[in-house]
Amino acid sequence: MYIIPIAWLYVALMMSVAEATNTTGTVLGAIVTFVLYGLLPVALMMYFMGTPARKRKIRAQEMAEREAAIAAHAAAAAAASPATGAVSAQPDAGGQTAADPVAPVGKEM
Repeated sequence: MYIIPIAWLYVALMMSVAEATNTTGTVLGAIVTFVLYGLLPVALMMYFMGTPARKRKIRAQEMAEREAAIAAHAAAAAAASPATGAVSAQPDAGGQTAADPVAPVGKEM
């Protein structure tokens, strides 16, 4: 995977050396040549080539966090009701009524 960027940087380095050692060339021109023909394209190519790996890593991290949250929720539910051992699928199924009822439409409390 890294052979192409290494080869491209080598070619850009040789172009820069030729620019610097030429009688009409300058060191500044060699630096600009190396940056514009070597570093920028290689950095851009490596960024694009690494995109699928970054996506896989993010997806794996999200799945691990989701599984940890599910396990923590199951453990908390099992600790809350040790007699039954069953995990409630509904979020607020504690058997408690709501604290403040909602007023019907058109009536004030």
